[in-house]
Amino acid sequence: MTALAAVAPTPDSRFNEARTWSAFGTAWSSAEQKTLECCAIRVETDDVKTFVFRCPDLVALAFEPGQFITLSLTLDGQPLSRCYTLSSTPTRPFSLAITVKRVPGGPVSNWLHDHLRVGSRVRAAGPAGIFTPVGHPQRKLLYLSAGSGVTPLMAMTRAAFDLGSDPDIAFVHSARTPKDIIFADELARLQAARQHLRVFAVCEALGGVADWQGPLGRLDLPLLERLVPDFREREVFTCGPQGYMDAVQRTLREGGFDLAHYHQESFAIGSPTAPVEAASTAVGATLFTVTLARSGKVFSMAGNQTVLSAARRAGAIVPSSCGQGLCGTCKTALLDGQVEMQHAGGIRQREIDRGLRLLCCSKPTSDLVLDL
Repeated sequence: MTALAAVAPTPDSRFNEARTWSAFGTAWSSAEQKTLECCAIRVETDDVKTFVFRCPDLVALAFEPGQFITLSLTLDGQPLSRCYTLSSTPTRPFSLAITVKRVPGGPVSNWLHDHLRVGSRVRAAGPAGIFTPVGHPQRKLLYLSAGSGVTPLMAMTRAAFDLGSDPDIAFVHSARTPKDIIFADELARLQAARQHLRVFAVCEALGGVADWQGPLGRLDLPLLERLVPDFREREVFTCGPQGYMDAVQRTLREGGFDLAHYHQESFAIGSPTAPVEAASTAVGATLFTVTLARSGKVFSMAGNQTVLSAARRAGAIVPSSCGQGLCGTCKTALLDGQVEMQHAGGIRQREIDRGLRLLCCSKPTSDLVLDL
């Protein structure tokens, strides 16, 4: 039998198209809350668990790989919201999974680890975020992650292979010790099954694992050059703690990488909901009327306030996370009126063209009608 020659993979345009991922289930708006039921819990490492959810009515839900959902919980009488990236793939739309690291002192992550059980139900707002492969060039890929930042990149990897493709992916994950490598076994299986996936782990310390053969220390330019010599030819997706992402950008810049092909998760996964700003209506400030189409609520607000703050003060439930126009969680349809929106990348032009706005960074310039 003659061995088949290695052939370079052909880029699969489906991976970069929104219509691919919308075909797998029903659209779920980031402004809409649904009830999710926990159907499985997996222990990944000593301080990381994966929680798998489904809709009680078994509806299949569409999302793009790399997006997140926003959980809304009430703990000790206090409402809390947290954003968690979906680690599952949209190609399996009947269940959704989040992979959560226990954060010391973090009320939501600790509650999930200690109290969420199979059969428990939670409320969540629909998928949001633009840290996805949609709309980016078809190139070889480099995934750089640290800690629980592996989750969106794992979703992208699972999704690509479920499409039947074998994209050229170099996946470099940084962890504290070998025991802290999330999804280590699955990534090893995928690498063994796919010709063009290469997985590398970089650990800061051995942590009692004497037979570790991988690199020790932190990712720097010499190590990146050794592991992925052609990194300058790749589309780079990075997720992890802010210090890690800052260091990655410095390393790539030092190596002459074109940062036009660089993308990173733009908010802290699991960060608390941004506080509502205090009302401040200057004497003589213009007042506008805001109507919430679904609830019928009507209220007035000043033009110097964000729509998100005013809506919350009026009692509207609007999921949000970053409060800076980054994450896209508060994306809402503007049915009538005009706003001035100064976003920071949390919404795409095609969404703006469809009438969506980020309420956290929008101020009214007329009376408004919102799809809330």
